Amino acid sequence: MRNRLTHIITMMLAMVLLAACSIDKYIPDDGFYLKKVNVVSDNEEATKGLSLSGYVKQNPNTKWFGIKVPMRIYCSTKPGSNGKGTRILRNIGEPPAIIDTTKVNATIADMTQVMSNAGYIQCKVDTTMQVDRKRTVLTYHVSPGACYRVGTIRREVKDSLLATFINGEDTTKSLLKSGMALDINVLNDERKRITKTLRNSGYYKFNKEYITFTADTLIGSKVVDLTMNVALHIENAQAELEPHPKFDVNNITYLVDMNAEGSTDTIWHDGSRIVYKDKLRFRPSLLTSNTAFIKGRTYKDEEQSQTYNNFVRLGAIAYSNIRLRPSEDNDSIDCDIILNHALPQSISFDIEGTNTAGDLGAALSTTYQHRNLFKGSESFSLKLRGAYEAITGLEGYEGNSYKEFGGEARLGFPGFLLPYISKRFGAMHKATSEISVQYNYQDRPEFNRRVMTAAWRYRWQSLNQHFQNRFDLLEVNYINMPWISSTFREQYLDSIGKQNAILRYNYENLLITKLGFNFIYNSLGTSMISTYGKNALVVRGNIETSGNLLNAYTSIFGGHHDNQGHRTFCGIAYAQYVRGDFDISKSVVIDHNNSFAMHLGVGVAVPYGNTDVLPFEKRYFAGGANSVRGWSVRSLGPGGYNRHDNAINFINQSGDIKLDMSLEWRTFLFWKINGAIFIDGGNIWTIRRYADQPDGEFRFDKFLSQIAFSYGLGLRLSLDFFTLRFDAGMKAIDPAYHGKDHYPLLHPDFGRDFTFHFAVGLPF
Repeated sequence: MRNRLTHIITMMLAMVLLAACSIDKYIPDDGFYLKKVNVVSDNEEATKGLSLSGYVKQNPNTKWFGIKVPMRIYCSTKPGSNGKGTRILRNIGEPPAIIDTTKVNATIADMTQVMSNAGYIQCKVDTTMQVDRKRTVLTYHVSPGACYRVGTIRREVKDSLLATFINGEDTTKSLLKSGMALDINVLNDERKRITKTLRNSGYYKFNKEYITFTADTLIGSKVVDLTMNVALHIENAQAELEPHPKFDVNNITYLVDMNAEGSTDTIWHDGSRIVYKDKLRFRPSLLTSNTAFIKGRTYKDEEQSQTYNNFVRLGAIAYSNIRLRPSEDNDSIDCDIILNHALPQSISFDIEGTNTAGDLGAALSTTYQHRNLFKGSESFSLKLRGAYEAITGLEGYEGNSYKEFGGEARLGFPGFLLPYISKRFGAMHKATSEISVQYNYQDRPEFNRRVMTAAWRYRWQSLNQHFQNRFDLLEVNYINMPWISSTFREQYLDSIGKQNAILRYNYENLLITKLGFNFIYNSLGTSMISTYGKNALVVRGNIETSGNLLNAYTSIFGGHHDNQGHRTFCGIAYAQYVRGDFDISKSVVIDHNNSFAMHLGVGVAVPYGNTDVLPFEKRYFAGGANSVRGWSVRSLGPGGYNRHDNAINFINQSGDIKLDMSLEWRTFLFWKINGAIFIDGGNIWTIRRYADQPDGEFRFDKFLSQIAFSYGLGLRLSLDFFTLRFDAGMKAIDPAYHGKDHYPLLHPDFGRDFTFHFAVGLPF
């Protein structure tokens, strides 16, 4: 069956490739097929950074991983045919690109304008066509010519107050420099910069149209004397010219639910008026603390944007708008902030199917949410979840099912719940404080497990919106094992000769107290949902530690020890470790259909003090949809460890050190379907030598030879809010084997080396 499938796929690919010879039937007698487009320059330094290829109006046919598959699919159809199969192939495919002279001329015009804007006013763009059997390589030749440069710079400012500023301290921040290229883009940026500065200095009515430039040059000279002109203010066509008015913020009024029915009422808070219909469902301080404007202070555009952003993030508010208008004295502006209440409560239900190593099950969850619990936009959520799974392959146990019940409650506050930090500061950084408790109840034929978690954490963003930060002030996890099957205990925990230190440690009661910090940097800004198809850099970092305070307490005041020699707190052994993770992803756009994405992830966790073995929840795993995709989830490593006992591999195939590397070539296929070719590398290692994980310890003289590699193909269905991903991976280098089996790339075994993954979201 496998050979037959391979034969069919090979035949289909051969048909697609052979279809290239039928392209002539789709080329008109007076037309030419656009095979390739080149853009060359006589002066590479002049065109560097201008991305002239992006102005090409007509490009060759789309390539799938370097092959024009869509065009070949289209050309495999018969001209004039309109059958169903033909229509399907043409919808999937792409007609041959026939040179359009209108688009060629438009490209020449755009390139010429771009070069002129960059200071190369005498630039010329020509084209040449290299034709071979009606297949054409079109080349745009760019001759920039001499660059016009700025000589002297003068600033003519009619407004005396603005002249003092623009001709004074602002000149040090100016983008205009004598000797620079006469770049129109820089001139426009200078207009925007000055406008932004003035609008953040009280000049609410100033706009960039008041700023113009005059260029003066002698005939034959390439040096241009530049004059920046700043005109006086004019209110309307009938008004006279006057100095630009500067405004302070006067009255701030909040209009809440004014489009709703009910009687109008008014209250005052911190000098601001709040007008509302029917009932005000949040505290007045919520409005004033999230308003960046302050009465009596100079108006700033950035404070208007900050106020918008503050109200958008509040769950208690469904709609917000800001309306500015001159006050009666015309020297200040009044600010009306229009708001609507959000529905305070909601409830949702989710049903999901589960598949754990072939064991099928189902889960049901319900979530209740209150967005304004204490009338300060505090968010409260309560989630209840139940799951059932039928377990196969177990012998010697009573029962064959897995049952899980859990509950989680979260309470979030806008801002920092910390002394000496103002609410305005928290609003500026989009800060939230969160308290959560969670309980998880698991019953398996082998054991019963209870996990209780409580956490107190803070989240905030940087002012430039590129960093997201999270500080876990305290997270406490208590893992309780109330019952373990005698069969499981005899076979794995107490059996002489089969005792596994890692396994045994993770089936005992354990207390984990975590302190940690986590950050994410996104070069495109933290508001970006996805960086797919964009030039982007994403960096993630995390560091956490556990058990130090408890260790200090038990060392000072004394503490009991369990039968394994571990110190206990309230009769429970506690974990002590430090863990750090670093992850970097970079995507580079090649063209509008293709991009490369690179990823590197490194993690190290060190158990110390009261802990000999890292807790299972904090150990690293390799393999799966987001790791080395030639292996199934948690089936790779550590090091050169060769899995031999399937019953306890999920414990043994874990480690204290992790390395993940990936390189993907991503390409658009058709509709909302994208494809990928990937190469993955990585593994996990233990930081110490454990008898139950032979050859799993990290050693500098061996770890390079223990890095696993895989390769594969992927399909991605990009929907509006998420991406469905299908990846097929094959092992290339397997560190668990020696000899020829160490190189599945050269000696593949489909049944052993192939893994299929289905996931939601991109791998990195």
